[in-house]
Amino acid sequence: MNSKLTLRLDEKLIKIAKRYSAKSGKSLSKIVADLFSIIEDDLDVEHDLSPKVRKLKGSLKNASVSEDDYKKYLEQKHL
Repeated sequence: MNSKLTLRLDEKLIKIAKRYSAKSGKSLSKIVADLFSIIEDDLDVEHDLSPKVRKLKGSLKNASVSEDDYKKYLEQKHL
């Protein structure tokens, strides 16, 4: 069942959202629904994580560490 939702946003943000909508070919409703789905998934994952892992989540998001870097680290550690 679909229901109507009214949002109040800054004009600039609305323009950005409409540009993104046109570029992606998705309606604003679909974009917002997708975002809420991501939030729901994130809430489910967060619930299953320990407090320490929750605190660390996302800390390497913009880091330039690759899987190869990790393998090299492990090789050096265990030699």
